Amino acid sequence: MYEFRLGVQDLAETSFGMSPLFDLVFSLRPRVFPARHPEHLPYARETAAAYARLDVELLDALFAPHGWTPDFLTPRPEGLVTDIAEDLAVLRRTPPEDVRRDIVVAYRHVPVPPVLSGDPAALLDRICTAFEEYWDACLAPYWPRILAVLEADLVHRARRLTFGGAAALFAELDERVTWSEGMVRLAIPSGLAPERVVDVAGRGLVLVPCLFLRGAVSMIDDYGPPLITYPARGRGALWDHSEPEGPDALVELIGLPRTRLLVMLAAPSTTTELARRLGVTPGAVSRHLTALHAGGLLNRTRDGRSVVYMRSPLGDQLVR
Repeated sequence: MYEFRLGVQDLAETSFGMSPLFDLVFSLRPRVFPARHPEHLPYARETAAAYARLDVELLDALFAPHGWTPDFLTPRPEGLVTDIAEDLAVLRRTPPEDVRRDIVVAYRHVPVPPVLSGDPAALLDRICTAFEEYWDACLAPYWPRILAVLEADLVHRARRLTFGGAAALFAELDERVTWSEGMVRLAIPSGLAPERVVDVAGRGLVLVPCLFLRGAVSMIDDYGPPLITYPARGRGALWDHSEPEGPDALVELIGLPRTRLLVMLAAPSTTTELARRLGVTPGAVSRHLTALHAGGLLNRTRDGRSVVYMRSPLGDQLVR
């Protein structure tokens, strides 16, 4: 169990961010532990041929049999929103002694595999090269879709914090996370980490969604703000290529195209992502979204250049 003591200033400085490297690292889990990640098996199957041409021996070894991965693989992002090149540049600056130490810690219950032994500086270079190749072959083609889910999650969490405060935000962040009287508690599976109480002491808290996580995890050091990485909303539907139909009565009321959109928007999404999933033009989707919004069935908010749509309470009630 991790316990984070948050003061008023810490709550005021709670922020959100994204790290492509976090998703890159954790996207390897469905390949190593497929039974634990059934929602991501379509992704693993679609990219299996491309993955087989990479440095598979090394990539598969980065998760120990009990599920741990060396901490240096997920360095703290240097900005709240980063790209993969920035994240890999941070990773390449990892001191060799940290590489060796974190591998030993991750594999402390079993022997370190030969592919992770040897000169830590050379190993780090091989890992970064393997990550670059893996990103280009297996993640870059899907990144716009993944990014849309992550951005929609950030919009949703920010709204929860704005309108409901910390209690509303942490109430649905993840089942491992609870909030009570200025304390955020993160339950860690038994035996994976010692109990720890962290006095945040004015450093704030950073929350980072990740598509490929099963449960929230944390990054703690003595310098920057504590970081909690949590599973993003809507991750289970990302690989669903089927067309939602919606209830027959709703189709009769608003038509099939708008019913499909309303059903799909149980999780927030952008016009571009909806158009891609339905195989139509963004303009066609935009016309229906505008009508649904005018009728009070959708809420929308702008995030940079994108407009994110989500079902309103009235839309939820209508679908039910």
